[in-house]
Amino acid sequence: AALTNAAALGGRALGDLRVVVSGAGAAGVAIADMLLAAGIGDIAVCDRVGVLSPQRDDLGPVKSDMAERTNRAGIHGPLVNALQGADVLIGVSGGTISREAVASMAPDAIVFSLANPVPEVHPDEAHAAGAAVVATGRSDFPNQINNVLAFPGIFRGALDARARKITENMKLAAAHAIADVVGDDLSPVHIIPTVFDARVAPAVAAAASAAAIADGVCREA
Repeated sequence: AALTNAAALGGRALGDLRVVVSGAGAAGVAIADMLLAAGIGDIAVCDRVGVLSPQRDDLGPVKSDMAERTNRAGIHGPLVNALQGADVLIGVSGGTISREAVASMAPDAIVFSLANPVPEVHPDEAHAAGAAVVATGRSDFPNQINNVLAFPGIFRGALDARARKITENMKLAAAHAIADVVGDDLSPVHIIPTVFDARVAPAVAAAASAAAIADGVCREA
């Protein structure tokens, strides 16, 4: 949701973005899966060793699968290599990313530094390095990205539709609903609703329910 609106601010389509995900644990893998489903094909996922690629011989099954489906540019080596010229950084690693590494990204980059309580790169440093839009997982900075925006509505929608499972389309529909709530208030410091916005859960529930019906995953009454 946040990335959709951040890209819109710069007049960019999601499919045109080159994205780097810092962190290849459960969060990083799930994020990369959702980005792929959303039509972003140019994604590099990095763990503490570096970029996931089929050439590495130290990857377990989950990372090996991710390596086969991402990194179409064939980047090797550490995270800083992947960041050069990238449009988007999504940090879910808890590591530290330097101001210089952010400065090597494409002009008007998007930086989501989501580690808590210490972001991978401080928002002030990211802006100073040239980032146009910055988000964190914290409530004391603009653009808090928090999964509480999604969970209540997705499960409400799944229950309403009697869905047997949560599909990728349900998750994408929820993301679009969250993004749409921002509406005309969209700005570099407001790309996603706050967790206290009462409009979010009903909008997500309706979108998730409709997607479940469209996907044919609903139990019969």
